[in-house]
Amino acid sequence: MTLVEGLLASFAAIPAAEWLAVVLALGYLLLAVRQNPWCWVCAAASSAIYFVLFARAGLFMQSALQVFYIAMAVYGWYAWRGGRDAQAAPLDVSTWTPTTHLMAIGAALLATAVNGWLLAPVGGGATPYVDALVAWVSVLATWMVARKILENWLYWIVIDLVAAGLYWTQGFHATTVLFLVYVAIAVRGFQAWRTDLVVARAAREVVPSA
Repeated sequence: MTLVEGLLASFAAIPAAEWLAVVLALGYLLLAVRQNPWCWVCAAASSAIYFVLFARAGLFMQSALQVFYIAMAVYGWYAWRGGRDAQAAPLDVSTWTPTTHLMAIGAALLATAVNGWLLAPVGGGATPYVDALVAWVSVLATWMVARKILENWLYWIVIDLVAAGLYWTQGFHATTVLFLVYVAIAVRGFQAWRTDLVVARAAREVVPSA
């Protein structure tokens, strides 16, 4: 069997549930780039499916992560639509200071080390640590998306590449392809949100004429 034939056979064996989760997850990201709050509906539905799939595969941190995603989908829908005040302006794109980034990354790495150590007796090898890294940085990046922090896309570019490798080794081939597509969309997302941020800042700096 050639490499191409092997890949085609692998994709043919992918269950319909994983394909549905992939389509919903892709819809989430494309809508998020456009800052459309309906992205959170797609995110919640996709996460519910992945919760079951990852639990069955023994990726415990990835399964637990889906619960967080669902909770963040509820919060993101609420925050992006103006919070309690239905007449409030939508949440604007903003940035974090370098100090905030360092603190956030440090906390994520510390959580990864502790979590990986706790899971090591179950999974063995490097997989528990990679699983934990993907989970905790994803938690951080998802919070950043919900708060419309511009740099979330840079975090996603890095962690999606790591996640793609993890999912491929666990047999989630359609999801691997999805996360590679995520990388390209994340680049576009960063560009689009940065443009919106620049335009918003320029508008605030305009002094009304007397």
